[in-house]
Amino acid sequence: MTQEELVAEGLQLPVMEAFYTIQGEGRFTGYPAYFIRLGGCDVGCVWCDVKESWEAGKWPVFSIQKIVDEALAYPGRLVVITGGEPLMYNLGPLTNLLKEKGFTINIETSGAHPFSGEFDWVCFSPKKFKKPHPSIYEKADELKVVVYNASDFAFAEAHARLVGPQCELRLQPEWSKAEKFTPEIIEYVKNHPIWKISLQTHKFMDIP
Repeated sequence: MTQEELVAEGLQLPVMEAFYTIQGEGRFTGYPAYFIRLGGCDVGCVWCDVKESWEAGKWPVFSIQKIVDEALAYPGRLVVITGGEPLMYNLGPLTNLLKEKGFTINIETSGAHPFSGEFDWVCFSPKKFKKPHPSIYEKADELKVVVYNASDFAFAEAHARLVGPQCELRLQPEWSKAEKFTPEIIEYVKNHPIWKISLQTHKFMDIP
């Protein structure tokens, strides 16, 4: 098989970075976690803080065995697969191997591509820049909407109507707009108590 074919099968994947840290956002805030950040994204958020991840071809491609072996070097057994946009790839082989090794597996995704892989927790963070694929809605355990504009509240409600009743709903201020929108989010959540607030606590604590 060529490298292109191996990537298409999900047996090799481009990895921008992988690191052991503390999850700073959403349901698993405060948990130690091994992050696998895959290279490649076609969503194009203007406020993205990892724009260098967008071009898949600039990142090294590793076998899923190597990716998992490196995760095993750390004591934590929570893995977060993120990007970029991880669902650009077939994640079935990687998640199957991680499961075999005893990992709990979370994903952070815009949902812009068909769903693949087996996950314990799916954080769905839809973006206006590319419409989510319909397969994400029934899989989402957590809907996390980043608030960058006032119109994002209505955007969040539109997606909240499409996810399942078990899905946790969170609003998160975009970091550069936090001073403006955090007070508005606080008031919104107080008035719409089905929502919770997600903060980028790793940035407050200066954790990579």
